[in-house]
Amino acid sequence: MNFKNLNAKMKCFETLADRSVIPQMYIIARLDGRGFTKLTKEKYSFETPFDEKFSEMMVETVKHVLKSGIKILYGYTQSDEISLLFDINENSFSRKRSKYISILAGEVSAAFSMLIGEAVVFDCRLSELPNKELVYDYFQWRMDDAYKNSLNGHVYWNLRKQGYSKNEVTEKMLNMNVAKKNELLFSNGLNFNDLPKWQKRGIGVYWEEIEKEGINEINNQKMIGKKKNLIVNKELPLKEEYKLFIRKISS
Repeated sequence: MNFKNLNAKMKCFETLADRSVIPQMYIIARLDGRGFTKLTKEKYSFETPFDEKFSEMMVETVKHVLKSGIKILYGYTQSDEISLLFDINENSFSRKRSKYISILAGEVSAAFSMLIGEAVVFDCRLSELPNKELVYDYFQWRMDDAYKNSLNGHVYWNLRKQGYSKNEVTEKMLNMNVAKKNELLFSNGLNFNDLPKWQKRGIGVYWEEIEKEGINEINNQKMIGKKKNLIVNKELPLKEEYKLFIRKISS
């Protein structure tokens, strides 16, 4: 069998399940660090429950992937996860799911590995959403998860630092509602409401068009141009304001 025929034959197996996302579907990629609990808590002993250096590495990773060639409008990170909202008209790689998943997992893994100084891995999955309301719901879901994780993390590590074992803390937290968790923190000198917003809401990264003054080289006159800058927002709004914020970014 010549190469041309053999190539056509074998490509069928490679692309059998290589589905493309249909036009006008919103695409969101979510990436999670693999084995990051061990990495952050045991190997590197980052500050618990939040470490600013680790958070900055996650932000730099998001910034990298927003510059990677796929048109991504918004990146959101909390803990060791990243969510990426594609432009609705993004059509690189014929919108093939397998390409987006493999490329984004590779880009994020490589970028974070360079920052931390060793090989780490992120997995990637895609959501295909038919309307903007679901896009808003998605990011509200991740912010709600960030809040829950933040409260639980502060309670967990507050108790651990008091000398309780993992099992004892787990048992203590089993039947604690949000109010009781806040009360426990407050009784130990920590007002959860006073914590930095990024610890409770996550961090957003997005493009913003700004005006920039320059000189026209032809007539040597001042001119106003426009350029896009990456903005890092550590004080994301809540609820309806967050919905309006996402709407503005994605329009």
